[in-house]
Amino acid sequence: MRGNHGTTFQPNNRKRKKKHGFFARVKTNVMTRRRKKGRKVLAH
Repeated sequence: MRGNHGTTFQPNNRKRKKKHGFFARVKTNVMTRRRKKGRKVLAH
């Protein structure tokens, strides 16, 4: 296990935005559900 210690999180902003960003939420039906529910904030 030596040499691989602490290399779990390799931040990649593009991947992160694609997975959890605003437009990722728009693509799924999360937004429509939240709009229907009357949420003030749709996504962070």
